Amino acid sequence: MTGNLSTFGVIAQIAFRNLFASRLKTIIVGGIIFFGAFLVVVGTSFLDSIDQGMSRSIIGSVAGHIQVYSAKSKDELEVMGGFNLDGADLAQLDDFTRIRDTVSAIPNVKAVVPMGINGAIVTSGNSIDVALAELRDLARKKVAGQASPADQAAYEASKGHVRQILTVLQGDIKNIGQLHDERALSADDAAAVARAASDDFWRGFDKDPMDGLEFLENRIAPQATDADMLFLRYVGTDPDSFARSFDRMKIVDGTTIPRGKRGFLFAKFIYEDQVKLKTARRLDKIKQARDDRGDTIAKDPELQRFVKMNSSQVREILLQLDAPKTQMFREKLGRKLGSSETDVTKLLAEFFRMDDANFDDRYRFFYDDLAPALQLYRVRIGDNLTIKAFTRSGYVQSVNLPVYGTFNFTGLEKSPQAGSLSLMDMVSFRELYGFLTADREKEILALKAAMNAKDVSRENAEAELFGTKASEGDAPPAVPVHTVKATGRTVVADATPGLHPPESDGVGARMVREDLTKRVYDPVQLQSGVVLNAAVILKDPKKIPETMRAIEDAGRKAGIPLKAITWQKASGLIGQFVTMMRAVLYTAVLIIFVVALVIINNALVMATLERVREIGTLRAIGAQRRFILAMLVIEALVVGLIFGLAGAGAGAALVTFIGKIGIPAKNDIFYFFFSGPRLHPAIASTNLIGALTIVMLVSALSGFYPAWLAMRVTPRQAMQSED
Repeated sequence: MTGNLSTFGVIAQIAFRNLFASRLKTIIVGGIIFFGAFLVVVGTSFLDSIDQGMSRSIIGSVAGHIQVYSAKSKDELEVMGGFNLDGADLAQLDDFTRIRDTVSAIPNVKAVVPMGINGAIVTSGNSIDVALAELRDLARKKVAGQASPADQAAYEASKGHVRQILTVLQGDIKNIGQLHDERALSADDAAAVARAASDDFWRGFDKDPMDGLEFLENRIAPQATDADMLFLRYVGTDPDSFARSFDRMKIVDGTTIPRGKRGFLFAKFIYEDQVKLKTARRLDKIKQARDDRGDTIAKDPELQRFVKMNSSQVREILLQLDAPKTQMFREKLGRKLGSSETDVTKLLAEFFRMDDANFDDRYRFFYDDLAPALQLYRVRIGDNLTIKAFTRSGYVQSVNLPVYGTFNFTGLEKSPQAGSLSLMDMVSFRELYGFLTADREKEILALKAAMNAKDVSRENAEAELFGTKASEGDAPPAVPVHTVKATGRTVVADATPGLHPPESDGVGARMVREDLTKRVYDPVQLQSGVVLNAAVILKDPKKIPETMRAIEDAGRKAGIPLKAITWQKASGLIGQFVTMMRAVLYTAVLIIFVVALVIINNALVMATLERVREIGTLRAIGAQRRFILAMLVIEALVVGLIFGLAGAGAGAALVTFIGKIGIPAKNDIFYFFFSGPRLHPAIASTNLIGALTIVMLVSALSGFYPAWLAMRVTPRQAMQSED
């Protein structure tokens, strides 16, 4: 043992002497190793930090640690996938109570949240529709003789607002080529606008306001095309359970959906990005870019484009101005700009022609002095929102839901990925998706009882309807039949599109007129009905794989076809981002170290050939081949160890320094990846161990071939080189 240690000491001394003797080659080889170790430590640390940030974003916003859905589904579940109005083809899970009880029995499961994800198109309505609806309500009071002095004043102001909108439309006609994609406006439409804007029309309006309103609604309103189509993705869930399980959820405006009530919560990001007045939204984006990223209007083409759009597209503001508001805007803008111009259109265009010097001042002026007179959001908190979506059977279903507020997730306020899903109660989701809810089932039963209806099979429908019997073997008649079938504890309705209840005072007519937004459902319905998927929150996130296996096994034993997937897979391409980036990093590291292996190997080969005399002399005085092998391999390992440690240490120091100050999220995508406004990378022992392991492995491999060449050197060759 002592002899071996003594031999190793001699080998190490010779190896170190040789390294110092050829400093240039040592520095070149060491520099390559230094850079490789540095890259591995820094790269893996950053990717690990981004991975942790993304996991917090996805797990904490909607996915949970695990997503569960039916194993019978044709498509895979993606909670953060691309926008799809029809939704993925997922088989329903019939009874969430059974699913919750089955999954919750697994020791590592903390909570199970019912879910269903779908998309819808929502029309926010245009300005003239809103103005005409207000005018119609006031006109009804006037015609009925119930208008108070305040109502009369509001009636006149509302008429003035409609006339202001007509003035804007007349201005549009002069530039119709631009405003309507170069499609000419028909002569009839132009004549209708001219008639509605004339003094004669309004002098006769008070005599028969309902007739005048019918003309305005049928001929003018369709031309004021400022309505927005909102493309919404929403998750149906139990609002209380969702808020408890995803504790980063925070109500920003309004309130949460009351227990047992139907309702809708906008994701704050979507509410600001899609529902807000476009001019105001562009101003917000300019301010955010200037404040958060230090951009300037003078140098940023996108900010210049926003300024140009605000200055040229003032129509959406003009459509909201009645006579008093127009006068107020004229006075305030005139004083602010120091202008005697009376045309509000020109004043607004000049006001929005902003630069870096006046932006902050005009931004504050807009929100303090102008915005209070405007409807900044197409859909306001407290409004009823009509949502239309395709059901599982392919027809269109709609529900009216009150908008209770907006929400976001703490630390992800500016993330479009985390803020892409709005929220509604599960009962309304089921109705939109085409599942028969308990209250609708009661209505159908009441309707059948009132109409003395009875269940009819499809095979006997013709005989029951027309008094004839279907011949044996005949195909079922193509008559619209409404069937109700039970699936487990879930009732599924395959309704025929286009059928409407009778126009009467009976149950059917009452069902149509009933305001769904005021209904109260039994909260038990949220837990006992159908769901499409469920989020599973774990006590120990490190045990995701074994918990997934336990969930699927428990489902099989309970007779429930469950499929469990990780949060990464459930989030689609977004969740695979870090995996792809890690593959890119490892590929880059592999290339670097392959190149390093070749360079180091060549350098050591050259060094070995230059040391033939020395190696031969050692062989002549009794050094064994394994002694020569050990000497050269140790030289390579020493270079790897010294420079590898230096590279790993430099990488760790850089990561620690950056971790203290943080890396700012330059855009919304990085905001999501960083799980907040800044990324604070941290060094882990695994990063250092991994870097040193790779370095030592490469160093050892690069030393073997030169050592093999050295082992073949004989004393005779050494003497020949001497000659």
